[in-house]
Amino acid sequence: MRIPDALKWLRSSAEGSAWLDALPRLVHACTAAWVLQVGKPYAASSVSLALPATRPDGSPAVLKIQFPDRESEYEADALARWDGEGAVRLLEQDRELHALLLEQCDPGTPLSREEPERALDVLIGLLPRLWVPAAAPFRLLAEEAAWWADGLVARWERAGRPFERRLVDAALDMLVVLPDSQGEQVLLHQDLHGDNVLRAAREPWLAIDPKPLAGERELGAAPIIRSFELGHGRQAVLRRLDRLAAELGLDRARARGWTIAQTVAWSCDSDDASKHMDTVRWLLEPRRVGSRLPLSR
Repeated sequence: MRIPDALKWLRSSAEGSAWLDALPRLVHACTAAWVLQVGKPYAASSVSLALPATRPDGSPAVLKIQFPDRESEYEADALARWDGEGAVRLLEQDRELHALLLEQCDPGTPLSREEPERALDVLIGLLPRLWVPAAAPFRLLAEEAAWWADGLVARWERAGRPFERRLVDAALDMLVVLPDSQGEQVLLHQDLHGDNVLRAAREPWLAIDPKPLAGERELGAAPIIRSFELGHGRQAVLRRLDRLAAELGLDRARARGWTIAQTVAWSCDSDDASKHMDTVRWLLEPRRVGSRLPLSR
């Protein structure tokens, strides 16, 4: 089986190399257990192997084998909790193999190809459907925020200081203030953006690839606010923030704060760090983002 180029970055670690070497065995185990016929892997997936599959009754599906990591640990639990409401359905799961059998989105066109305002309309419609009450086993946003903060400076140093230190300090400030003053805890996708929403037959659009957490709604706005495929510029970023806050009843200052915090925490070694840090700089301009609102409730 040919490994997609998007997964080859995993060769940089012993764990990643071992997982890549094990993929043929894992695929065989899944196809035998679930009686699947599979096609060539999807090329775009960079943190899991995803293949089109056909079930015994002829129905289409997607076989997804995850590289075990912290962020995808409870993906199957989130999909099961949503049960197809705004997201792809989980059909089967093997926890030991980190394998999921998922509903196939047809035609599967990503939302990022839509006109930006139309795409934002879709995301604003999806978010409330995904914000269901959250309980175990999902990791808490407060716990994740502490993990982001711990070692953030060291990660920034190891990456070669790819952006100015003041942005790291701003994120750390947010990670001190925000976690202990959250509102209602709901299930958060955490990575909902235009490439993680696909056109489908059962519904017009379905979310895929959650990195689930239990936390307040305002964190859910962060990946959309920084989504440069929806427009990369100060005005576009602030418009997304304003629309999300106004139309979803979010605390604007907290949505802004979580966007700064998560974006810096996720971007130290990102190929898109430059664009993401533009977003953080725009959000840190007080005259551009309005008055300084309190972040505690």
